[in-house]
Formats: sequence, C-alpha cells, structure tokens
Amino acid sequence: MPSSPPPPSTPPSSPAPPSQATGLLLAFLGAIAFSGKAIIVKLAYRHGVDAVTLIMYRMLFALPIFAVMAWWASRGRAPLTRRDWAGVAWLGFTGYYLASFLDFAGLAYVSASLERLILYLNPTLVVLLGWALYGRRVRWPQMVGMGISYCGVLLVFGSEASLQGPHVAWGVLLVFLSAVSYAVYLVYSGEMVRRLGALRLVGLATTVACLCCLLQFAVLRPWSAALVAPEVVWLSLLNATLCTAVPVLLVMLAIERIGADLTAQTGMIGPLSTILLGVWLLGEPFTPTVAAGTVLVIAGIYVFTRMARRPSA
Repeated sequence: MPSSPPPPSTPPSSPAPPSQATGLLLAFLGAIAFSGKAIIVKLAYRHGVDAVTLIMYRMLFALPIFAVMAWWASRGRAPLTRRDWAGVAWLGFTGYYLASFLDFAGLAYVSASLERLILYLNPTLVVLLGWALYGRRVRWPQMVGMGISYCGVLLVFGSEASLQGPHVAWGVLLVFLSAVSYAVYLVYSGEMVRRLGALRLVGLATTVACLCCLLQFAVLRPWSAALVAPEVVWLSLLNATLCTAVPVLLVMLAIERIGADLTAQTGMIGPLSTILLGVWLLGEPFTPTVAAGTVLVIAGIYVFTRMARRPSA
C-alpha cells in the first residue's frame, strides 16, 4: 500500500520514534517475505512437481506452526461453538486453502511479477464485494483508482501473452480467482475476528487449510507422487517458514507498533520486491511495459486507498 505523509505534529527532520521505526522495519520485512512465495513456487516448478504436490508439502511443513499458533491464542479462552467451528472451516477453505491452491496453479502459467500485481488488487475486490453483497457505496475517485490499477495489470498481461502465448490467460484467471477467494475471506471474517481474535482465527483457519491440502493430495495423487526432488522439499520448507509463518508474525508485530493502516501501506514494496527477485533469481524480463504496468497498479491502489480512508461528505 502507498505511504502516507507523516502526522503534522511530527517535524520532517525528526527521527521516527524507536517503536515506529521498528514497526516500519517489521512491516517492510514482512512484505518482502510474503512476496518471496511466488519466487519459491516458480523455482520448485523447475523440478517437475505439480501444484497439488507442491502445496501439500508447503502446508505439511506449515501445519505444526499454525497449530501451535491456534493453541497459543486459544489458551484461557472460551471453547468454540458449533457455529464458530463452521465459520472457521468456511473461512479456512475459502481464504487459505482455495486461494492458495488457485494461486499455486496460476503460477505455473504466469510470471511471478504478474501474479503479484494481480494479488495487489485485493483491496479493490473487497470493496466491490461489499458493494455487491451489502450495497456499500463506492466513490467515483475509488473507481478511478481501480480503473488505473486494472489498466496496469492488463498492460503487463498483454505484454506477457504476446511473449508466452494464450495459456497466460488461464494463469491470470486462476490467480484472479485466488484474489477473489481471499477477498471473500476478508469480507466475511470481520465478525469472526471480533469474536475469536485475529491470531486465534488465523491459526485455526490456516490449520483447516493445511488439512484440506493434505486431504486433496491423498485423494488426487498416489503416495508415490510424494517422492520429489530434494530441492522441492527444501524450497517447500522455506516457503512454509520464511514466506508463510514468519511474515504473518512480522506483520502482526508491525500492526501492534504502527497500526494496520501504515502496515498495509508498507505493503507497496511487495510488487517491487517480487519483480526484482524475479529478475534476479528467475531471469524474468523487466521491460518498459512491465515497469509502466507496475507504476499504474501501485498508483491506482494509492489513489484507491487514499479515497477509502477519507470520511464521507
């Protein structure tokens, strides 16, 4: 997300308070760690693994971490009701399992850079779902911001399709549906977060998602499919820790220090870091079209989020 100007009470020349500086650093590192997921997935695909097997390994390694997170956040709390468990199962399925699987599947067809730009549109999808489901008002400046961002994605998509062929459209659709699935999770999770707490809900929902991915592999693949190259195992372990569990904790610690808005704004570094890592580690081309599309997406989200934070007239 875009950076906002410092509060008027803070002189421009004054250094940030230690807690704020630490929070910004944590948010910065969390955004970069999250963006590394696409790079690791693309590297793993080079070893002949498919999406079902790859996400199984990621969730297998992540399961103990999220189970401990759920246990820790549930200590001393009231047990969940049947309604709570149903909500957790639904949110875990849509927000983490389905969104993650569609994302992994889409990355087999599109570049890491294009994938990150599509996922960066998530705030606009949340607002559009709010409008469609609850009739919430969308301001015209927000629509302008959305239009700018979507033009940026279309620009990069057109460039990539001309170089790699029509299968890129299938990958874009899968990643976009992943973003929609996660937006559904965000829209419906508000009440559950207030009732259960953010850490408890994340731990429980991601545990559900991990179990779904393991069950999916057991149903769709023979056990022999688990015999993969050692590089896939190590990349999956890195994905589960450095690019999944660690950034979740970093972002939560950042929110405690600088708030959700500023933490979200720091996320604007995500698409940029994905592009740079893609060029460095994957050899993906960085063309003027990709640069222009990235600028449009970030500028559009900047306009969109600024308008969303302004009070209604």
